[in-house]
Amino acid sequence: MTGIPSKQELLRRTERLFKLLGKHEFDTALIIGKINQYYLTGTLQDGVLALKKNGDISFFVRKSYERARLESPMDFLRPMSGYRDMLGFLGANLGITLMETNLVPLIAINRLKKYFDIERINPLERILSELRAVKSEFELELMRESGRQHKVLLEEIVPGLLREGMSEVDLLAGIFEKMLKLGHHGVSRFSMFQMEMPVGQIGFGENSIYPTNFDGPGGMLGMCPAVPLIGSRSRTLKPGDLVFVDAGYGYMGYHTDKTQVYSFKSAPAPEVIEIHRACMGIQRKIAERLVPGAVPSEIYNNIYASLPECLSRHFMGYSESVKFLGHGVGLEIDELPVIAKGFDKPLEENTAVALEPKCGVSGVGTVGVEDTYIVKPGGGICLTGGGRDILVVA
Repeated sequence: MTGIPSKQELLRRTERLFKLLGKHEFDTALIIGKINQYYLTGTLQDGVLALKKNGDISFFVRKSYERARLESPMDFLRPMSGYRDMLGFLGANLGITLMETNLVPLIAINRLKKYFDIERINPLERILSELRAVKSEFELELMRESGRQHKVLLEEIVPGLLREGMSEVDLLAGIFEKMLKLGHHGVSRFSMFQMEMPVGQIGFGENSIYPTNFDGPGGMLGMCPAVPLIGSRSRTLKPGDLVFVDAGYGYMGYHTDKTQVYSFKSAPAPEVIEIHRACMGIQRKIAERLVPGAVPSEIYNNIYASLPECLSRHFMGYSESVKFLGHGVGLEIDELPVIAKGFDKPLEENTAVALEPKCGVSGVGTVGVEDTYIVKPGGGICLTGGGRDILVVA
């Protein structure tokens, strides 16, 4: 498995993009986000990918053009040192221009306007997100391998790393080393603005319900207020602690998302097990509904209409609950679709979705599960093994 998209794969993606663009009023589309560029060219460089309404495509590469030529099979690569170099190919009038308004800073737009006339700028990000949501067989193969390795990491390797007296930082460092040796591609990518996360959320006991700026149901104390990530150096593992590990995993660019909860040296209390298993039951119910044509907002509303009593408090976040039950996964960990209110576009086959029903427990920590599924006619197919009971580590 090379993990390198073929020219035919990339051509299918650009053809699908032009079909989506044809539903919108535009003259030019400028793609500056590196992940979106990679999706359409097979190389991750600094440049601008430009598409014209007439079907012309040019990838203007600032650095490294040489590497882009080595990696990308596409014929539309062009070197550039600055935006002025695009004039001869695009012309000065870009007309109605689509751009990733969630990514492109105002300074870049102003520099473009030095050389080009832009009638108006419309957002492009939703179009690209919907394009990337449905995975090809090539992408699914990479995600299956990511899911396989992910399952091994959390179910077989992490229990062997837990030792009394270790800090959360010690655990994260050990997990990251094992991830890299197992096959992880080394980064966890998010589309969320200003989001950074080296591995995921790690927490011992009550630290996993600590308030966090990360838009997820778990908590994390982190290193310090300036770095509310990674884990605490001072919080050490002791018998009776729950260990919460919500880790993204990636293989050759493509991610899966999975959470596993452990109990160190003693079984959790019966009420904790009850809450955890209720979350497992919700994950199964949602997975059964991951069929083509299902509407994410309806799934969300149906689940919340019948929550078990034990989940009536602190579901999907201890003090500040998040407003979703699952999210898309792929080249980034947070993609479309979202299982939440307001997401009314029906699911399509081969869309990847991470389902993460979780619940905070006072004085104990966060419990619950997360796994990555593929939308199929018979219901979601799990790539990461499926939700498991809290694993007791002796």
